Amino acid sequence: MKFLIDFFPVILFFVAYKLYDIYVATAVAIVGSMIQVSGFWLKHHRTEPMHLVTLGLLVVFGGLTIALHDRTFIMWKPSIVNWLFAAAFLGSHFVGKRPLIERMMSHAVEVPSPIWRRLNLMWSAFFLLAGLANLYVANGFFTAEHALIAASGQEEIDLATCGKLLSGELLDLCTTARSREETWVNFKLFGMMGLTIAFVIAQAFYLARHIKDTANPEETS
Repeated sequence: MKFLIDFFPVILFFVAYKLYDIYVATAVAIVGSMIQVSGFWLKHHRTEPMHLVTLGLLVVFGGLTIALHDRTFIMWKPSIVNWLFAAAFLGSHFVGKRPLIERMMSHAVEVPSPIWRRLNLMWSAFFLLAGLANLYVANGFFTAEHALIAASGQEEIDLATCGKLLSGELLDLCTTARSREETWVNFKLFGMMGLTIAFVIAQAFYLARHIKDTANPEETS
């Protein structure tokens, strides 16, 4: 349930994009993130740092996307979020007595300190790679958009309507750019969610092995 709550703004973004366009979807995601933070505070009388960081960056990058009518900002946002988390996990590895993942999970799981530190580095690497993956997919759109704009000689083209207004090579470029945009939106929800689920499952198996070793040392002697 908490996993779905964490992805609440992304799910709203995906639905709004399918119904309208990326700019409406961005506004909906901002509102969804505000609801997420407010609802969590009303229920638990505290806020999740991850939710606050996501809201802050959504307001900044989403606001720029809407104000400047430029998808670049909202497409960069997931990478920035992931890299900030990567930096936080990595920084906690060297600052303080316990790494960040231990502070988050030690109340529920007990494993040796070296395991926590190793897992903390794994999370840092995961967030780094997730940010790079997002940028890789987004760059496919940036390349297609640049080709369309260069061929048309215009500074901006509305992808929602260019399929009806253009023909020939420009229509092909418009279709490609629109397809790459949809690919990024799909990846933002299903790709990032799938990567996160896979990593969490791998983490659970890794922790389970060391919990068993800790609880039954005779079995490994």
